[in-house]
Amino acid sequence: MKPTLFLLAAGMGSRYGGLKQLDGLGPNGETIMDYSIYDAIQAGFGKVVWVIRRDFEEQFRSQILSKYEGRIPCELCFQSIDSLPAGFAVPEGRQKPWGTNHAVLMGKEVIHEPFCVINCDDFYNRDAFRVMGQFLANLPKGAKGQYAMVGFRCCNTLSENGTVSRGVCSKDAEGHLTTCVERTKIARLDDGSVAYRADNKDDGEWVRIDENVPVSMNMWGFTPDYFENSEAYFKAFLSDPANMRNLKSEFFIPLMINKLITEGTATCQVLDTTSQWFGVTYAEDRPATVSRIAALVADGTYPSPLFAE
Repeated sequence: MKPTLFLLAAGMGSRYGGLKQLDGLGPNGETIMDYSIYDAIQAGFGKVVWVIRRDFEEQFRSQILSKYEGRIPCELCFQSIDSLPAGFAVPEGRQKPWGTNHAVLMGKEVIHEPFCVINCDDFYNRDAFRVMGQFLANLPKGAKGQYAMVGFRCCNTLSENGTVSRGVCSKDAEGHLTTCVERTKIARLDDGSVAYRADNKDDGEWVRIDENVPVSMNMWGFTPDYFENSEAYFKAFLSDPANMRNLKSEFFIPLMINKLITEGTATCQVLDTTSQWFGVTYAEDRPATVSRIAALVADGTYPSPLFAE
């Protein structure tokens, strides 16, 4: 069975200033997600699923889904702040949904095969889809608890225009992930070193890390049992009073992965790749991203237009 590509597109891109998932950055108005889907098709993926907010469904269907008709099967699912297990309610004052792993949970009803989760505003490059597609396609039928992530080198994933969020990873001698800790404020400092803010706070002390440490760019490979594991832990997450009091608490994918590998429920292979990431975390990132895509088109890596009629 061919794997599915699952794109997280529910965020509004507050730092960027709009619906960056729908921003045309290619020579013919192609979005970053268009290039991801093109690469995924080349790598053997057989279906595309998006999780979005229902309030821009109409725009999404007309601008995005229409271009894939007849090319690959597509489905939508929706994330909302009140998509919670029975017995739980949204705390008064909370304004946003519950993070990346909450978004993944929204795909349970439409994904029944191994799948790859990615962000819509990250340009992962072709080799990343090749290694992930190969891993998922080679899983035995009915496999459970055999997950993977593409590990990018931290120094290749930074923005020149501000801090970035990354899952900082460590792995064992066999290449299995041992820990993945979400750091929401990583940057290259004036002295050339790479560091993150302690406790993910704006005024936290800078903690330096190896610039080549593998980091998660939210490119994960899962088998369908991941939904069941996530449902169970999400209930525990919501049952923690601290998470309910903190109106910005998030149910991150790395939080879920870290629990599963620590308790021995699953393994997560860290997949090496030659790809270098780029994206549009900030509006100031846009010109450089447009130029890099144009260069890939000019050297023949991608056709133009990307999906010819």
